Amino acid sequence: MTKTEVRALIEDIGIVPSLRLYSGEDALFAAEALAAGGIPIVEVPMTVPGGVDVIRQLVLRNPEMIVGAGTLYDAEVAHRCLDAGASFLTSTGFDPEIVVCGLKRGAVVFPGALTPTEVMRAFKAGADFVKIFPCAQVGGPSYVRALRAPFPDIPLIASGGVSQQTVGDFIIAGARAVGIGANLIQPEAVRRREPGWIRELAHRYLDLIKRARQPDV
Repeated sequence: MTKTEVRALIEDIGIVPSLRLYSGEDALFAAEALAAGGIPIVEVPMTVPGGVDVIRQLVLRNPEMIVGAGTLYDAEVAHRCLDAGASFLTSTGFDPEIVVCGLKRGAVVFPGALTPTEVMRAFKAGADFVKIFPCAQVGGPSYVRALRAPFPDIPLIASGGVSQQTVGDFIIAGARAVGIGANLIQPEAVRRREPGWIRELAHRYLDLIKRARQPDV
């Protein structure tokens, strides 16, 4: 899949699930359950044990899935993730070297930012999206709306504390997509290996985003 196609699918689906789990086996299980639920996009945080290998396994087992690397902290690890097959790179904060790494290798990149200055720096560096993190803790949808006013052309991804109660509000406020972790991938569902639980939540979040984008339908 080309960079343009990856970027378009992230925006179309509107959800980037973060597999912030405790083992590679858990991450593989959750990713495949999400794909079955209509979200063939996953971020593998580098806090997952063997995260680079998890990316490699997911790409090999699910070539149609968009697999990305998250919680990146340096360009060297970013390169290793891309070698393993990652299609996008995302980080908690803004590191220009990670952005440059992604640009040089044709990957979608969305660094984390919080302040207006960080948003400007990240987008000027060449980011495809800018991830606002942590969103809920600094005002939630109202903060996204405040950023959209001076930056109407910067595509924002809201991350941090997004829930079923707030996901629609984030989209209405102007987020192009949202990042979701445990509120979508319930740890108990993973522990009990209940893919139906994860699929149901995936369907629910997709429906909430659709309704927020088409309020009159």
